[in-house]
Amino acid sequence: MTIETLKTDSASLTLHLNGPDWDGVRAATLGNVSFKTPQAGTDLLQQALARVRDAGFDRVLGPMAGDTWHSYRFVSETDGTPAFLMEPANRPHEPLIFAAAGFQPVARYFSARMPLDICDPAPLPAPAGFTVEAWAGDDPDAMLREVFALSSVTFAGNAFYAPIPESAFVDMYKPVLPMLKPELIFFARRPDGALAGFLFAIPNYAEGLDTKTVILKTYASLIPGAGRHMVHACHVAALAMGYKTMIHALIHDDNRSAARSRQEGGQVFRRYELLGLKWDV
Repeated sequence: MTIETLKTDSASLTLHLNGPDWDGVRAATLGNVSFKTPQAGTDLLQQALARVRDAGFDRVLGPMAGDTWHSYRFVSETDGTPAFLMEPANRPHEPLIFAAAGFQPVARYFSARMPLDICDPAPLPAPAGFTVEAWAGDDPDAMLREVFALSSVTFAGNAFYAPIPESAFVDMYKPVLPMLKPELIFFARRPDGALAGFLFAIPNYAEGLDTKTVILKTYASLIPGAGRHMVHACHVAALAMGYKTMIHALIHDDNRSAARSRQEGGQVFRRYELLGLKWDV
């Protein structure tokens, strides 16, 4: 991936010239945005856009650090509560600078809170074609490789998806492993043991080690119904462990899990946008 860092005393960003496709055409991306002042940000953004045009691109996405495996999205609405663990954050003026340069929303997302005491602990009807189990906590490298293989299939149809090597995925998530609780990691498996779905949840350590909040970070499945069963298992496990609140994190507005979050009592407390700019199109 071709990456260039642009930096002044009061602003910085990274320019990625091997971004994902946008409407079938390769886009550049601008990530790791930090504009301490509006004027410094405006000046640096214009410099970055000139570099993008000079490199032959007619479209650019931001904020996005190269692809959707890495940090992306601006906070667009918030209730003012502190950011949760691994949540994107930005200064209020930063998305305004992008908007003033002509960027418009190309995808929208939200995070919602759900009180776990409204969770029905009764088991769901027995699933057909798969079983749901918590991670035993052993061989984390093998677990990450298995999850990567399934992620590469289930996420491939998402907008702005771009593949990355398995080694990059493993290196990205290895630092997180010590924070994981096996009781909050779930897998759906076919009768032959093949992985058909996964769910990652993690305590919100941004609140401290004694947090009572769990973040449902991501889940994906190849079998209809597996996601619902894994989410239910996670809610029940978190409640039994003494947690009080579940965050359904960073859900695309049009994703099936958005409707599921609403059905389960999730209340939106933050919204996000990915922005894009096209020239001469």
